[in-house]
Amino acid sequence: MLPLEAIELDAFRQRHEHDTYWCGLLLGGCGLQLTTKLYTDRVCHFAHYPGPDGHPHLCGRSARSVASADHLYVKSAAAAWLHARGTQAGFEFTQPDGVPIGSVVDIQLPHKRLRVHLDQEVAPVWDAEHEPVLGVSVPVDQDTLIQRWYVHRIRLDSEGTARRVRIGTEAFARPTEWFALDDCEITERGLSTPAVERIVRSRSTRPASPWGAGRTVKAPPAHARAQTLLRQLAEARRVGSVVVVTRVCRDMAALTEAEGELQAQLSAAIADADRWLEEQAQTRQELFHDLAQAIALQEVGQVRPLLVRANAIASHDRTEAETAIADDAAECLNAHARQRQAEVAAMRAAQAEERARDEADRVKKLLDTLESRGIGQPRRAMREMVKDLICAAAGAGAYVDAQQRKQVELWRRRADGAGALAQIARQKKASPPARAARLKRTSLLHEQVGRRSWFKEPCPRCHAAKGRHCFNDDDSGGRDRRPLPHEERLQLIISTRNARPEQTTQRPPSQPQSTSPVWRVKDVTCPECDAAPGSNCTTPDGRPHQRRETHFRRRFHSP
Repeated sequence: MLPLEAIELDAFRQRHEHDTYWCGLLLGGCGLQLTTKLYTDRVCHFAHYPGPDGHPHLCGRSARSVASADHLYVKSAAAAWLHARGTQAGFEFTQPDGVPIGSVVDIQLPHKRLRVHLDQEVAPVWDAEHEPVLGVSVPVDQDTLIQRWYVHRIRLDSEGTARRVRIGTEAFARPTEWFALDDCEITERGLSTPAVERIVRSRSTRPASPWGAGRTVKAPPAHARAQTLLRQLAEARRVGSVVVVTRVCRDMAALTEAEGELQAQLSAAIADADRWLEEQAQTRQELFHDLAQAIALQEVGQVRPLLVRANAIASHDRTEAETAIADDAAECLNAHARQRQAEVAAMRAAQAEERARDEADRVKKLLDTLESRGIGQPRRAMREMVKDLICAAAGAGAYVDAQQRKQVELWRRRADGAGALAQIARQKKASPPARAARLKRTSLLHEQVGRRSWFKEPCPRCHAAKGRHCFNDDDSGGRDRRPLPHEERLQLIISTRNARPEQTTQRPPSQPQSTSPVWRVKDVTCPECDAAPGSNCTTPDGRPHQRRETHFRRRFHSP
């Protein structure tokens, strides 16, 4: 996360001066490179580089808040937490029905699957193969809390430039308790917190009986039973649980032992609850009516919150009409998501096409530059330009025609050849021991050739003319005259001298003797194994290395 203050951004830039930043595809971005913007009068932020025309780049990423990367923080924190417990898990940023990426994170454990809902885009499914973990903005109805005993929640708190994951446990008529991820465990039931352990223990353990063994426990009196039902009714109305209110009213009506004032109190409570249930039914009817109107008008901004509310407070005992409206709402949201995906895909395709055209123009400019001054410029500069040309051609794709591709391939071969020459030149600048070994070999050779014969033949290495001294050709920065001829020149003289008698005896007397030297691959030093002229390479069969043959052809057959 980029720091928002200028002084913090300075330290951030120094700490990451060798790093690059990119618009993340897993954040819904375009994948292009970003830069940091430092401001003293407003918050610092990442920004795209401008387009080739100088105009701001258009990116399809819509969510830019701190929470837009929470799915990545959840994956990172969960992976580290599970790894510390010796558990491996798979992660997937699921997009059911085309919802934006990051709304749902699926965590596949060895024997359990968790689905983290970070927003309200996807309604939780309680009877599926995965266990829902709800974000703080995802509603849950009280009936679900009663039936499931508890639900898990997740929130992310900002700490400096990071986000810290916390897991909560929400139960019926209890506040949500929050815990650090390290306080949680994975059990046979799934994700578990200290609060879950207390809830399960209280539900599973019977209270200690105050009665001695063998005594019959009497049923509570009608007055105590009635007071318990009245408290349950008040609590159920407070949290808005229609199912619990209906059940408690039914239990009150079945309490026949109540008499007098107690019966009147129960009757009044039942009547008041009936009116409350009628109001809830009216509210439910208005909710589905508003939802149907929003669907008809294709107001997606209204359909989504209304459907979430309907799933939260009206998920039980739906009529066929209510079920049809909810299904239409889900289809409306799916259609909108598909349309949005198509628009984003079209926008990205247009951006990709524009980038390809720009790269094609860049290919043309680079080819023109190379054709005009590519051969005469330094080898390193030419290789860098050819590297840019190859990258631009790859980005241009089909916008590079066949003729341009041939030119790109030609320049690639030329750059490879220049690279090989540079590598040979670097190898010539050998370490002092290798240089001393070569000088020793040269001194041994020049002792076999008289000083007057040193320059009788042109040098096949530095191309010094006949009668001229050899000069340095090892890219050391100059062409200084050498005190001794190159060993290739001396070896050529020795080979020519040794071959003359043989050629004289085999040639008919009518033909004049040729003074042209016999050129062999072994007459040059091997740049691969440093074999001396006249010696075999260190290959298993003694054949010359490929680089020695290339070096030989370049020295003796170059135009």
